[in-house]
Amino acid sequence: MLVTIPDLLSAAELAEVHALLDQGEFIDGRLSAGTEARRVKHNEELRQAPDLYQRLNHIVMNRLVRHPLYRLACLPLRVAAPFYARYRPGMTYGYHVDDPVMGGEERYRSDVSTTVFLTDPSDYEGGELSVRTTFGLQRIKLPAGQAVVYPSSSLHRVEPVRSGERRVAVTWAQSMVRDPGQRALLFELGQIRERLLAEQPELEETGRLSNVYANLVRMWADI
Repeated sequence: MLVTIPDLLSAAELAEVHALLDQGEFIDGRLSAGTEARRVKHNEELRQAPDLYQRLNHIVMNRLVRHPLYRLACLPLRVAAPFYARYRPGMTYGYHVDDPVMGGEERYRSDVSTTVFLTDPSDYEGGELSVRTTFGLQRIKLPAGQAVVYPSSSLHRVEPVRSGERRVAVTWAQSMVRDPGQRALLFELGQIRERLLAEQPELEETGRLSNVYANLVRMWADI
């Protein structure tokens, strides 16, 4: 399941994010990669200077974890601090699946990956996020300020950047619902539930559907 989150960050917030990134130091992205990913990873990531990193997360992550579409699609139990990455000409990240278990002292299972696009497609050539799904290869290149959510188990890559600079924030979450198929069903059902609660809360069917959704979460949640 791929879910696009539109209008996550405003133009003013994006400008502030870029100003902060311009102050930071970018280092070899392979330093944060696992053994397998290190072979195919060629990008740069922001060194995590505490004050700068906190200010960035206050903008990006606050908006992400509070977004209703993110919460509905992800059903997050734990959300990781992000990496802020940049891709300049020639840089890429070959096909890989994300590490199943991440973190340092606080370990978490990576169920859901999220890429927040920070630069507009017109600012760089190439650099699409390519994700292999049951419906074929999906190439994603969203406007700045939008995000895409996809299963961490998906085989995916970042296509080589041919010109310009691609900037993104990437984060992972352990979902309350481990199975991606169950999450997809709950996402569809949850969207219908939210619409009915907003538009026809008095209907008996609205209450019955809401109860079904709640009880499916109760049945499948792992906390």
